[in-house]
Amino acid sequence: MTVVPVPVPSVRSVALHPLGGPTPSTSKSSEPSASSEPSEPSARSARSARASAAQAEAIRIEAWTDPVIDRLGYDPRSLYVETFWLGILGPTCTWLIRRLAAGLDDQPGGFDLDLEDTARALGLGTRSGRQSPFRRALARCVTFQVARRQGPMTLGVRRRLPPLPRRHLLRLPTSLQESHATWMVPVRSSPVLEEARRNARRMALGLLASGNERPEVELQLVRWQVHPAIAHEATRWAWAFRAHEADGGAPGRRAVRPGPGRPGRPG
Repeated sequence: MTVVPVPVPSVRSVALHPLGGPTPSTSKSSEPSASSEPSEPSARSARSARASAAQAEAIRIEAWTDPVIDRLGYDPRSLYVETFWLGILGPTCTWLIRRLAAGLDDQPGGFDLDLEDTARALGLGTRSGRQSPFRRALARCVTFQVARRQGPMTLGVRRRLPPLPRRHLLRLPTSLQESHATWMVPVRSSPVLEEARRNARRMALGLLASGNERPEVELQLVRWQVHPAIAHEATRWAWAFRAHEADGGAPGRRAVRPGPGRPGRPG
């Protein structure tokens, strides 16, 4: 009988250890010694994350200067914004931009906005993260160009909103589109319109003197059947006139009082 040789696999040498003692592999995979330190990249990442979390508690708000819009635009608290911009920005974004505009009135040089406090003040809770309602409202302000990023943690905010662009106007209900067309009818100069301007300015001054706020004055003028464009101009004029009087008048300039003359800006 022929015997066929069978190959025998090689066997590696195995180190023997006392029973109960850890093997080298077990010792290697056990907890690191107390002297071990995290790697340099992971340490930097941890520090960066902590710094970002601390910075995210507040952002800097500054005025977005635009000479044209600042002169011709509408206050975020005005009836125009409440009537036409509201349907585009949404209620949360509209209330946020109103609050930021009020903050810039008090601190024109800018201020730090506490994110959590502001979110709670707007009824948005304390939920954090990029998808939180408050973060979405901030992003929406940037999307619709009523605010812009001016730095990693700085937001520039318009103090006046421009007239609603046509592309946004077409998204509004037909009734609001028709109302906007009436609102934007150019107010040309004529004796009748000059008298309407003078009367509107007098009424606006009286309402402000009675303690009404600027948005309330404009709304009341419209309720009294003053044309919206004239009501807006009269309220703006009266507000600037009172500020001019409160400052004692600018040096070398004569205060403009209600009456015939150039409509628009006081002084």
